Parts: sequence; C-alpha cells; structure tokens
Amino acid sequence: MKRIVLLTLLAVVNLAWCLPSSAQSPGVAEWARNSRENSKKSAKQTNKALKKASKKQRKAMKKYAKAQRKAARKAERGR
Repeated sequence: MKRIVLLTLLAVVNLAWCLPSSAQSPGVAEWARNSRENSKKSAKQTNKALKKASKKQRKAMKKYAKAQRKAARKAERGR
C-alpha cells in the first residue's frame, strides 16, 4: 500500500516538474523586451502618420502655389 502511495506521489511530482514554466510570471528581461517592441511599433506608427500628414501638406502647398501662378497670369492678361 505504501509503495502505491509513494509511486503515485513520485509520478505527481515528476509531472509537476515537467510542466512548462510559462505559467509563471514573465521575468524582467522579457517584460523589457516586450516594452521595447511595443515602443518601436508605436514609434513606427507615429512616423508613418507624420509622413502622411507631411505629404498631404506638401500637396496642398503645391496646389496653392499653382493657383497663385494661374491667378497672376490671369491678372497679367487683363491689363
């Protein structure tokens, strides 16, 4: 009887030892790595948004300059 209890206890301990340690809380290094990755992703998204806004502004400035040139030509013809 004692042998069965001992073998069962040994099997339970062995099974617990083989379980992955991912159930534990992540370490500081892993947390820092995830934080860095998220920071990098956030910076990339911000850069992309700024680039898009800059392109839109350049396009608007170009359109405005073209309208100014056209208005100047039109005014020159009217004289």
